[in-house]
Order: sequence, then C-alpha cells, then structure tokens
Amino acid sequence: MLLCHLDELPDGSTRGFKVAGLRCKVIVVRRGDRVYGWRDLCPHYAGGTPMAWKRDAYLNGEGTHIACAAHGAWFEIDTGVCVQGPCLGKRLTRVPLEIRSDGTVAMATSGR
Repeated sequence: MLLCHLDELPDGSTRGFKVAGLRCKVIVVRRGDRVYGWRDLCPHYAGGTPMAWKRDAYLNGEGTHIACAAHGAWFEIDTGVCVQGPCLGKRLTRVPLEIRSDGTVAMATSGR
C-alpha cells in the first residue's frame, strides 16, 4: 500500500497515515534516507491508545523519540522500545516499509 512520496516527508519529520484494514494509523518517521513505520498505538493501555497530541505530532520536543502525549512515554525511533514512561521496556508494533525506486514510501508486501 502506497503511503506517500519521500519528498513529502522532510528529514526529521513524522506523519500518520490511515490504512484500510487497520484500526489505527501508521506512523512514518524519516531519518535521512531511512523510514521507520509503527502502529499508532501506545502499549501502555490494553488495546493501545493513539499517541499524537495534534495531527502528525509524534515526536518529543527535541525530535529524538516518538512520544505518547497521553502517557508521556518515549520510544526509540529505530527499535520502537519504550525508554521512558509507564510502559518501559515494551515496544511499538513495527509496520515494515519500503522506499521504492520511484521514491514512493509503501508498506512492504510479504514475499518481496
């Protein structure tokens, strides 16, 4: 599933995308020529809680971690591991992404 073009996601930024078939958004974080994908569900609460305090605001003030505005948890961008907050040691659910040759960012399909 196509999410965006890499040019639409400035380095150091995040965006949330609605995806058919998922009950939550997919968070995409860009770091240079890499992108990381996570389900927008904080593991602190059973069933998960959306994390942004406003549209596409998924990072802490320094831009170093994905932050849950509801619980104050911080997650490593590359691993999804919680390093601060009430769900310490738990992790976000990864969404495998790929950057295609035309520069589009898409959810990776199985068997590719």
